[in-house]
Order: sequence, then C-alpha cells, then structure tokens
Amino acid sequence: MQAEIINGKEISEFIKGRAAKEAEKCKVSGREPCLAVILAGDDPASQIYVKNKRRACEECGIRSLQYTFGADVSEEELLGLIETLNSDETVDGILCQLPLPSGIDEAKITNAISPEKDVDGFHPVNVGKMLSGKDCFLPCTPAGIIEMLKYKNIEISGKNAVVIGRSNIVGKPVSALLLAENATVTVCHSKTKNLKETVKTADIVVAAIGKPKFITADMLKEGCTVIDVGINRTENGKLCGDVDFENAVFAAGAITPVPGGVGPMTIAMLMQNTVKSCKSRLNFH
Repeated sequence: MQAEIINGKEISEFIKGRAAKEAEKCKVSGREPCLAVILAGDDPASQIYVKNKRRACEECGIRSLQYTFGADVSEEELLGLIETLNSDETVDGILCQLPLPSGIDEAKITNAISPEKDVDGFHPVNVGKMLSGKDCFLPCTPAGIIEMLKYKNIEISGKNAVVIGRSNIVGKPVSALLLAENATVTVCHSKTKNLKETVKTADIVVAAIGKPKFITADMLKEGCTVIDVGINRTENGKLCGDVDFENAVFAAGAITPVPGGVGPMTIAMLMQNTVKSCKSRLNFH
C-alpha cells in the first residue's frame, strides 16, 4: 500500500493564511509587520530563496525590505547595516541569507542580529531558550517539521524518532523540538554504527543528511512517518531528497515529497515568526 503524501504546500498555505490574519490585526493596531532581508554575494539558490520570501511577505501582508550586496561586501558593512536595523523601531525581523561570501564570519553576522528580531531562530540566546523550553523564535525548518506532524495528527508523544544528521540548522534543533513533544529521540550521523538497524526502530524518521536517496525502503519500519529535509540533485539535474522516495513510499505510512514537502514550510514559519515579533512589540498575544 502506498504511503500518504504529506503536502507541504497545502500546510504552508494554511500557516501563511493564519499569519496573514494576525498581520491584519497588527495593522489595525497601527503597526505593519516588517521583515528586512540581507542578501550578499551571487549564490543563485540564495537569490531564489530571497525572491520566494519576498513573495510570501506580499501574500501575508508583511512589509519586506531587501538589502543586496555584491560578493566584495565587507564584514563591517554588514555589521553596520544590522546595527541600524536592530535600532529601527519599524523593523520586526532581520534575516541574513546564508551562505555569505568567503572571508565573512557567518557566526559573527548571525550573532549581531538582536535576539528580539532573530526570526530565523539562529541566535545563541534563542537556541538556549529553545533548549530550556522557554518562549522564543524557533528555527524555521525544524519548527515547520513539527507543524507538519501536528497538522496531519501524527502522534509524537511516546514515539521513537530517529533524526539522521546533526547540523545546527536542522538536525540538532529538530531533535530538541521532538524531545519537547515527548518523543524518544535518537540522533544518527556519519560516525553512527548500525545505522540501518537504528533507523528501523523509528516511528518518525527525519532525514537531514544531504546525501541523495541515502535512506532506502529496507531501512524503514513499516508504516512509519518519513520527513525528508534533503534537497539534492541527481546526475541528470532532477531534484531529489535524502530518501529514496519511489521505493520508500511503499514502506512508510506517511512521507514528504521533494520538492513540495518541507521546503515551503520553512518560509511559512518565517512569516509566522515575523508576525509573532510584531505582536510582541504591540504587547498582544
């Protein structure tokens, strides 16, 4: 039997619709939510992401500011702009699109953004709050994964979740969020022994390893939920995930496709975080 396809586009439209209603309430209260996006360098994928974010802002009634720099931008220029945006009372969220040009310290730039405007959820203050269960901006992709599971009424509490990949952007934070939802979480990575056997125990699999079709159908427990975070290209240029979707779809109970799965959720959660920031400035929740 074929797995249920978890449609990220549909769920992201629902979240953006909810964000748009909240943005409208903010406007009625005299404040338009505003997201400032910084793009430095000429990475083509980054340019597409930023374009998609701008379109999402329009859909949600969020004012969008864009600051574009060439690959020769200095660290000082970026830090100066962030300082200006931090003190600008009309700006609710600041996002610096990664990767940055070589020679620029990404951590230094990310950490310069005020935690109150860090709608990407990468600042150490927000990471610390997330790990201790306090209210904060959650990183968009991991938070989007939890939203997907909840939207589809997939039980998390008491389930075995296996996360493959331990990056600071997806693997580690999604592990923390699954743990906060009372899952029993195992994190696998390049040094994990018995990977296949470990993945086989999972009720929920989150693949975020960056290797095309790495997770095969024979690694999956029958009826499990598979969340594929990978975005890779095959030799013929076709997009694919970290999971061998064509075969896994017959082993899993529910699965996200690539594209059209986790991808749209990341931008939807960014919109949600920006509106949340605006609401906190208006002191209403």
